[in-house]
Amino acid sequence: MSNLGPLRFKPYFKTVLWGGSRIASFKGVPPLNEPVGESWEISGLDGFVSVVSEGKYAGMTIEELIANFGGELLGRKVHRIYGNTFPLLIKFIDASKDLSIQVHPDDTLARERHGCWGKTELWYTLDPEPGAYIYSGLQASTTPEQLQKHIENNTFSDVLAKFTPNRGDLFYLPAGRIHSIGAGNLILEIQQTSDITYRVYDYNRTDLNGRKRELHIDLALDAIDFRVHEDYMRHIDPIVNREIVLKECPFFTATLLSIDCRFRLQVSRYNSFRIIIATRGHGAITDSFGNETSLRQGETLLIPANTRWVDIIPHSDDLEIVTAYIQ
Repeated sequence: MSNLGPLRFKPYFKTVLWGGSRIASFKGVPPLNEPVGESWEISGLDGFVSVVSEGKYAGMTIEELIANFGGELLGRKVHRIYGNTFPLLIKFIDASKDLSIQVHPDDTLARERHGCWGKTELWYTLDPEPGAYIYSGLQASTTPEQLQKHIENNTFSDVLAKFTPNRGDLFYLPAGRIHSIGAGNLILEIQQTSDITYRVYDYNRTDLNGRKRELHIDLALDAIDFRVHEDYMRHIDPIVNREIVLKECPFFTATLLSIDCRFRLQVSRYNSFRIIIATRGHGAITDSFGNETSLRQGETLLIPANTRWVDIIPHSDDLEIVTAYIQ
C-alpha cells in the first residue's frame, strides 16, 4: 500500500476580462498582476492538468499520479469509471463584472457533441459584496420559442430566477440549468471535469475591437431544462464539529465542516478520494499514515482513497472546510 500523503497542487490562475483582485488576498498569496477570475485548485482537464507543488511527488501531474497509483489514489470504483482522468474540477471564482448567462450540456449531449463529460456544478458563496446577485434557473416555465424572443428583445434576464446571496448560500446547478454569476461574487465551485459552456446571452457587450462575443443559442436550446424547480438556492448554517452534507448527486458529494477542536474525518478507504478545501481559518492535517501538513483559507488538499482517516486540527477558532468526494 502506497503512502501518498495529502497532496497539494499548484493553482492555475486564469486571467479573464471579468476577473478581479480578491483571489490573491483570499488565498493569502502575493498580489497577481492581471484581473484573475478563477483559481483552478485541482484539475484533470486537458491543457490545465494540475501539478503537485511539494513533497516527494513534486512536479508530477495528477494524470501521472493516477497512472502510477490508480485505485489507491482515486478509489477502485472511481478509477473503473473515470480511468486516468481526474473526475472533479475545483475552482475559486472572483467576478468583478457580470458573467454571461450560460448553460452546460449533460453527459449524453456532451459525449455526442464533444466526446467528453457533461458539466454539473455546485457553488458555495464565500464573500458576496453588497448588490451582488446570482441567476439560477427559471422563475417561470417557458418554451424554446419564448426564450428566443426574450433574447431578441433584450429581456432575457426577466425570465430568470434572481438571488441576492449571503455567505454560505449553496447553488446546485445540474447540467441544463441556466445560470450566471453577477459582479461582486467570490465563490467556491465544485464541478465535473468539463469546460463545455453554451453562452446564451451576453448583454450585447462588445470587446475592445467592437465585436460581440459568440453566442451558442442553437446548441443551448437543446441543453436547457425549461422547467421550474424548487432547489435553486439553500442557505447552510454550519454545526460546529459535525459534518453536514451540502449536496449528494451522481457526480459528487459535497460536505461542510466547522471545527473548533481536533476532528477525525473518515476517508472511506479505497472507496473514493476526498478533496479538502479551507474556506475560512487555518489549521493542520494528520493522516492515518502519519503524514502532517498545514491548511489555511484558500488552500486545497487531495486526500488519496487509501487513506483511512485524517485528523483536522484547528489553529484558529473559525476553521471551515468544504470536502468533495464521489459515492
